Amino acid sequence: MEEFMLIFRHEDATGQVSPEQMQQWMKMTMDWIGGIAAQNKFVGSNGLPFDDARVVWPNNVVTNGPFGDIKETIGGYVIVRAESVEEAVAFAKGSPVLLGEGNSVEVRKIAKGGEPG
Repeated sequence: MEEFMLIFRHEDATGQVSPEQMQQWMKMTMDWIGGIAAQNKFVGSNGLPFDDARVVWPNNVVTNGPFGDIKETIGGYVIVRAESVEEAVAFAKGSPVLLGEGNSVEVRKIAKGGEPG
């Protein structure tokens, strides 16, 4: 069994969401994660808040970020155990993140120690 990271990409991170919408989205997300955990295939997850974020560029340039001219941002990730990339993709297809216009979930196999990245 391999581990895969499901990376949540949001098209518009600056859009305003009501507290009710956020609560509904969080419940859907917890239910989705619960379904993966019930199969003993949930490893972990984290959100990636935008406050105190920075982007480091060549020549020691540091900007507040992730903002500016970018079209999408990474909002968080979930790590799952799966028999194949197809199974990890099936988990990703159930993510409530996909309900947002232009959002996507990127599926990446996690390299084990010593494996090339």
